[in-house]
Amino acid sequence: MTTRELRVTISDRGPTAVIHLAGEIDRAADELLGRAYDDATRGGARAVVLNFEHVEYINSTGIALLVGLLAQARGQSVRISACGLSDHYRDIFEITRLADFMTIADSEDGAVAGAGASTDA
Repeated sequence: MTTRELRVTISDRGPTAVIHLAGEIDRAADELLGRAYDDATRGGARAVVLNFEHVEYINSTGIALLVGLLAQARGQSVRISACGLSDHYRDIFEITRLADFMTIADSEDGAVAGAGASTDA
């Protein structure tokens, strides 16, 4: 059982939705993460930033959840960007090639600015 359950808040930054994540991304996060993405895109956002600044832990199941989210976004032509990754998780996103399918920025402002840019990933 997760001791640091995922918590999510969503904010709008113009045409971009920002999903602020806190806690752990693991099997228990599946439903909440999917609902957050659905809520963020329901209003027509064509870009979503995942802010990992307060994420404490991501396990392999959490990585698989993110892969599924990226596949869903790609199928809907929604661009995904990420920010707030620790050096450790930035390395993991590079190793697992998640970084090939999303823009990774150093800050939320950078991610929002980059979210409007067209990508061919």
